[in-house]
Order: sequence, then structure tokens, then C-alpha cells
Amino acid sequence: MGPARFGTDGVRGIANEELTAELALALGRATARVLPAPSFVVCRDTRRSGPLLQAAFSAGLATEGADVLDLGVLPTPGVAAVAAARAMPGAVVSASHNPFGDNGIKLFSLLGTKLPVEVEDEVARELESVLAHPDKPPGRPTGHGVGRISADPSGEALYREHLVATTEGRRLDGLHVVLDCAHGASSEVAPAVFRQCGARVTALHNAPDGANINDQCGSTHPAQLASVVAQHGADLGLAFDGDADRAVAVDDTGHIVDGDVLLALFALDLARRGRLAGDTVVVTKMTNLGFRLAMEAQGIAVRETDVGDRHVLAALDADGLSLGGEQSGHLIFRALSTTGDGILTGLLLADLMLRDGRRLSELATGLVDHVPQKLVNVPIPQPGRLADSPAVWDAVAKAEGELGHEGRVLLRASGTEPFVRIMVEARDEAQANAVAAQLAGVVEAALGQA
Repeated sequence: MGPARFGTDGVRGIANEELTAELALALGRATARVLPAPSFVVCRDTRRSGPLLQAAFSAGLATEGADVLDLGVLPTPGVAAVAAARAMPGAVVSASHNPFGDNGIKLFSLLGTKLPVEVEDEVARELESVLAHPDKPPGRPTGHGVGRISADPSGEALYREHLVATTEGRRLDGLHVVLDCAHGASSEVAPAVFRQCGARVTALHNAPDGANINDQCGSTHPAQLASVVAQHGADLGLAFDGDADRAVAVDDTGHIVDGDVLLALFALDLARRGRLAGDTVVVTKMTNLGFRLAMEAQGIAVRETDVGDRHVLAALDADGLSLGGEQSGHLIFRALSTTGDGILTGLLLADLMLRDGRRLSELATGLVDHVPQKLVNVPIPQPGRLADSPAVWDAVAKAEGELGHEGRVLLRASGTEPFVRIMVEARDEAQANAVAAQLAGVVEAALGQA
């Protein structure tokens, strides 16, 4: 397999095979050249390969003369918050919801936002240059010019203070919350923050060993969380992914509440309080048709972007909007954060429930009438070839003709994993399943061989 390169969410690949220490070192050097800053903040999630890759990336920064503040294990939105507070560029070593054998590196600007595409492209070009000519240009810094790498445990406290402040002094006393930390970066900070706000906390999957991150737990596997919430009679369950930039909720009956429903809840709440800028919410192409219909019924406009929180943030900032997100539970509250934050989402959801005085099951029931949606991931060695496959797109056009105005088809090459992702919506579940299966067969036949 070839080396990892930038996708929709930074660099990601199999640790020590695609994403190697050598590549991380070169990426650190390239990042320091493109983002010339005296200091960077860097953190990681709980994967076994995290310290290795963080050390190599930090060494690359220091090689170019930049100081590095090591925040240790911290959620992705944590490094974003610290970067913004200290006006320093940042990075996180994480592969988010991927299996533990994968890892990645995401870059943040000194504003705490993910880099614009054009800046990331510049980093990618510089990375190729460093890999091809590691000793050029000559004249690396020496002596006092070499960057320093030092531990900075104060980053977690800053992030915790930031989260607690978002509830505007309101408490969560009396609320029983079950947190599934996915054995990831939220394992310590999430339970601590909810307890600090007064909630009674039952923590699950908060004992990372380097290999159990996202293993049948977290936001991609919330079944056990749902069971525990129902068994304990808890008020709310929250499942985070490995780097805690997203959250999926479970209501008091054990029913899973996805990002579409959460986004609808927050949109209506903010609109009622006069805090939904432009009475508009930003979503991606993956957002269920039922969400769009629900917002239309409430007089809330919907702005659509390509998949990826980077695109959601760009749309929010372009028009001064305040709320956007993805079906996966990756929500951005622009007035409070520079990126998706699962812990923040959970805190604000708990606060909403207490302010409204109703259980989540009551708030969510009937809010979004989901159109049947079938999602299929087809393993493809080089998913980028999707764009140039006439056979696939002819099949898509035919499927769209069959579905008409009551359905949708979306195919895209994953930017983080070797998959072509297929989404089919139809008024009938059987039809959605059949169309998705038929398209999966076409994709595999056309692209299955590298």
C-alpha cells in the first residue's frame, strides 16, 4: 500500500504502514514551513501508535525551529479550543472513529479551525517536496534555533473551563447521564465535565488500553449504551467516537437519537430563543430528506454542503450562520466552538432537556419523519476512481429515474477509508435496500480490482 495522503479530514491511514513515523516527521516539517509560527499545540487520542506518530510529527515541527506544547491525550475539539485561546496552530494525532490500527493527523489554524482546502493543498505540496528532498533547502536551525518540545497539562483544564462555560451557569443537577467514551480521548474529560456541571454520571468504555478504541463501542456502536440507559432508568445516554468530535444520543427509553434529530432539536430551540442566525441550519448531502421536510414545516431554511465538517464550517462562516452538522452527530455550534464537539453537544442537549422540562423521548418523538435510508460501504482499493467510471454513473442515473422526486441517490469516495459510500433514500424501505444493493454490485464490478 502507498503512503497516506490528505483526505477529507487530514492525513489518515494504517499506522506504521501507510502513516509512518517518517511521513509524520516530513508532515511536521511541511506544516511548520507553511504555517510559520513560533509555537504549536499538539495532542492525540488513545491509540497505541499515537505517541510514536505524535513524537515524529512534533520532531518535524521542532526541526524547522517551532516549539511544541504537548497537550497529551485530549479530544480533537480540545486542541481546537486551546489553539484558538492561545492563537497557536495545532494538530491532533487521531483517526477518529476508525479501528485502532489506523491513525491520522489533523491540522488546525491559529483560529482553532481546520485549515482551508487551499492551505492544506499547500501543506501537501510542501510535504511532497520534503519527502523528495529531505535536505533541501540547506541551513536547518541549530543551537538555540532548534524547537523545544515540552509537556503542557494545562490544556485539558482550559478545555474543561470552556465546556462548562457554555451552559451559561445553569446546572445539570438531578440528571442521570450514561457516557460511552469509546475507550478514546473523552475517557477522562467527559465524565469529569458532566460531574462538574452536577450530573450523575455512569461511564462506559472509559478504560483505554491502546487497542480497544472504538471496539464495539462509541458512536458507531451505541447498542450497549442503549441497553444500559434502559436498564438503569437513566435520563440520557451519549456515545462519543475516538476523538470525541461527534456524539450520538440515547433517550430515556433506550432509543437511539441520531445527528439529524439532534440538529432539528437544537435548530428549533435556538430559533425559539432568537439565536438561530438567519433562521437557517447547514447540513450535508447525507442529511435525511425527512430533516429537510421537518425544517420546512417550521419555517427554517436548510443550506446544503458537501460531506465533511470543514464544508459545514465554511458555509456557516460565509453567511454568519450559527448551527450546522452531519447525520453522524458531528454538530457545530459556531458561537461556541470552531469545530464539531461531541461533549459540547451532549452538555447542550442536557441543558435543553432541563430548560424544556421534558424527557428526550418526548422531545424527539415525531420531530423528524425519517425517509427510509440505506447506507452501504463498498470496499474499493482506490475509491478515487469512482469519478471516472461511466458504468457506475449510468447505473446511478437509471436509479434516480426510478426513484423520481421521492428518493435520492448519493455515491462518494470516502476521504478517510478505502470505501465507496452509497446512500439511497426512498419512500419504501424495500426499494431503498434493493437500489443500494444493485448499485453496490455495479460499483464492485466496475472498481473492485485495483
